[in-house]
Amino acid sequence: MSLAHSPLILDIAGLDLSASDRRRLEHPLTGGVILFGRNWKDRSQLTELCASIKAVREDLLILVDHEGGRVQRFRTDDFTHLPAMGALGRLWMQADPACSGDPALRACEAATACGYVLGAELRACGVDMSFAPVLDLDHGRSAVICDRAFHRDPRIVALLARSLMHGLLQAGMANCGKHFPGHGYVQADSHTDIPVDGRSLKAILSDDARPYPWLGTVLSSIMPAHVIYPKVDARPAGFSPRWLGSILREQLGFGGAVFSDDLSMAGARLIDGRQVTYTEAAVVALQAGCDLVLLCNQSLDGSRVLDDWLEGMGQAQQQGQWSPVQASELRRLALLPSQPPLGWDDLMLEPAYLRALDLIP
Repeated sequence: MSLAHSPLILDIAGLDLSASDRRRLEHPLTGGVILFGRNWKDRSQLTELCASIKAVREDLLILVDHEGGRVQRFRTDDFTHLPAMGALGRLWMQADPACSGDPALRACEAATACGYVLGAELRACGVDMSFAPVLDLDHGRSAVICDRAFHRDPRIVALLARSLMHGLLQAGMANCGKHFPGHGYVQADSHTDIPVDGRSLKAILSDDARPYPWLGTVLSSIMPAHVIYPKVDARPAGFSPRWLGSILREQLGFGGAVFSDDLSMAGARLIDGRQVTYTEAAVVALQAGCDLVLLCNQSLDGSRVLDDWLEGMGQAQQQGQWSPVQASELRRLALLPSQPPLGWDDLMLEPAYLRALDLIP
């Protein structure tokens, strides 16, 4: 079977598809859509929007950052408000004499419940996957990670993340561990700055990156950090063949898909000491080993940024700067759900869903 590689993930402007949105989604290099709060009004509107995206091309991934806590794009009473993952880590550490049972087991059960509710509610509306869970460690110094992290201990992070992934799997949803090899140690926010982590490779692999090999059999995809680790490579991890090829693929044996983080973030704008265009950043990320590359929040106010990006990536492909990889396309398609979702009304009566709601802290 011959597959056209569709590695570009882009955004749309509003609550429904414009003519410009449809034209971009029809482009053969477009592999998916990432949704934001501006694309959400209520459950009915979201369901119609997702159906209209799939009507353009059924194989397009519909993605969202929907972790719980402050990173939950769809918030009204239509969706369960999930706790930040740090709440599960605190539950693990809780020794309450009034509570029966082991707190670690309760925390794992709650994590599974959160994963199932998160996945089932999104899938009932047509969303394929959320970029979750965060595998960063909570070093107590990163404002952008903070309580998005489960815990400081990589063993606890791995076990809670595995439990949450199990819940996602029950709902028929893939997962994405982020931000490899770890964003929790640095203070700077890669949305607005270029964080630098000066530790050695040995220190990083023995601490922040420990969850990745422990979760190797269950991780569907990962997202690398826009962080520079100068003792390993001068490039941010998401643009580094050493991080993504030598370390992640070869040393740690990861076989799933690799998403870039948003290429419009400050941490992605400087590569090899030079300001780069969005097309240049995407080409470097694909050359380094990313399977899919994201460019977010560029569809607003009639902007031509996404049109120029699609055109530029097509030209770069024709010039041989990047080549389609069938394995990458297969990894993208593997992230699509393999089973039909429960409709919302059926979900509201599903015993497993109702039990899960009771377990969410």
